[in-house]
Amino acid sequence: MTDQDGQAEGTYVAGGGSFERDTRYIDSRITRDGRDGYPVEPGRYRLVVSRACPWASRLVIVRRLLGLEGALSMAVAAPTHGERSWNFGLDPGGVDPVLGIHELREAYLRRIPDYPKGITVPAIVDTTTGEVVTNDFVPMSLDLSSEWTELHREGAPDLYPEALRDEMEEVMRGIYRDVNNGVYRCGFAGSQSAYEDAYERLFARLDEVSSRLEDRRYLVGDHITEADIRLFTTLVRFDAVYHGHFKCNRQKLSEMPVLWPYARDLFQTPGFGDTVDFDHIKAHYFCVHRDINPTGIVPLGPDLRGWLDPHGREELPGTPFGEGTAPGPPPSDEVVVDQLGVHRLA
Repeated sequence: MTDQDGQAEGTYVAGGGSFERDTRYIDSRITRDGRDGYPVEPGRYRLVVSRACPWASRLVIVRRLLGLEGALSMAVAAPTHGERSWNFGLDPGGVDPVLGIHELREAYLRRIPDYPKGITVPAIVDTTTGEVVTNDFVPMSLDLSSEWTELHREGAPDLYPEALRDEMEEVMRGIYRDVNNGVYRCGFAGSQSAYEDAYERLFARLDEVSSRLEDRRYLVGDHITEADIRLFTTLVRFDAVYHGHFKCNRQKLSEMPVLWPYARDLFQTPGFGDTVDFDHIKAHYFCVHRDINPTGIVPLGPDLRGWLDPHGREELPGTPFGEGTAPGPPPSDEVVVDQLGVHRLA
């Protein structure tokens, strides 16, 4: 059985062995020249996400940092779903106000009537046809950086610098294999040996990344890049979900002397923490993954207030946006309700 966090499917634990992610996606791309039939056009497309899903969260952060809110609208799916599809239960009447559909599945079936795979987020939908353009999350975020440049806000950071791409790709491959996907290989393992292998690889990679970040503020180069975004979306879920729910319990993120300040540094940077909804995250993992958590009870912890503690990493070389600037406040309809007990980014 294959599955990913962004997929609506009822069974998750691998059948007696290692968890394998299904990476067969709808791979059309939205490009400057429209070579796949989908040219970059402001207002034409709608990004469908779940704030619970780390793969979708990449797109939310990238879109926000680049200032694409006015060019690419966003639909937020409900954090829990049935076996068929993510749904728009957060919207009045359970209908997305732009696409006019109850379930994301409807947009997939308009593109491929007999679509045989899981209904995943993130997905980009063409509002002119109501069809899904792509759910291939890796090129989606990179294309926002490299193909949508004419629509970026003034001062937008370069999240995928051409001179650093080879180094970034090497770093991101290891992070994806052992950390982003590694926590799932722990949580959905179908045997003790598969779990132990994933566990060892996860913490070995976290140790390696921690060593890399001891004397540098960011993973590659001197400002935030796509590599930091990809690591952050796993780290921000670590104590709330992966440590207990997925048995990634050698230590908590809050016990890691380098990665914890690094994660706080990013969380306190505009475009990161202001996109995170811990309530959605916990509701999804603990309610939907019934193979792992049969009761569906959602834990009350952990205490989130530490995310706003001083991190001290501004003393290291590098600045968040390089020669660019921070994004402004999020649109009023995209503000995440404060769950930390204080105004999180005062």
